[in-house]
Amino acid sequence: MTELPALITAFTTLFIIIDPPGLAPVFIALTQGMTAQRRRAIAIRAFIVAFSLMMVFLFLGEAVLGFIGISMDAFRIAGGILLFLTALDMLFQRRQARREGEAAEGQVEHEDDPSVFPLSLPLIVGPGAITTVILLAGEAKGAADLGAIAGVIFAVLLIVLMAFLAAPAIERALGKTGLNIVTRVLGMLLAALAVQFVLDGLRGFGIGG
Repeated sequence: MTELPALITAFTTLFIIIDPPGLAPVFIALTQGMTAQRRRAIAIRAFIVAFSLMMVFLFLGEAVLGFIGISMDAFRIAGGILLFLTALDMLFQRRQARREGEAAEGQVEHEDDPSVFPLSLPLIVGPGAITTVILLAGEAKGAADLGAIAGVIFAVLLIVLMAFLAAPAIERALGKTGLNIVTRVLGMLLAALAVQFVLDGLRGFGIGG
């Protein structure tokens, strides 16, 4: 996992599943009418909470699976299917509509501070991100690998933070059509990665060589 190709794959998978460009317009909607200083504080708080949650799943997720008797190969197959469904949502634009709905609910319930809900949970650290982190942890072979994965998580979430801070400029630059194109391209890549997770899981059971 400390090899560059493995780290690039881990980064790509997390980047696609979290989708920082897709989160930018949701952040704008949640913080509409707020001052730039308040928006910055909410973005930083969401980054800290999301990173903390990711670390919990990175270091304890596999132990929880072992406790309830689920093998990593079974989780790889289930996780790959979940990621594939997420990819379909991205390709057909259902994901963004659902995110905007969750954001609207969160804005009503937590109008003053949306940093924990719905930004950190479930928009950043959603089921797909949790699945991906546990799968990556299952491939780690030691503390060095876990540290490398933690670094990848930090890098992806840092991009999310930058997307939040630059959200108005990103929206103006890409426009609605540009955001739709980016989301669909990322969905295609995620579908391919999801299939690879399923194949790895089947191989662990001795299916497919």
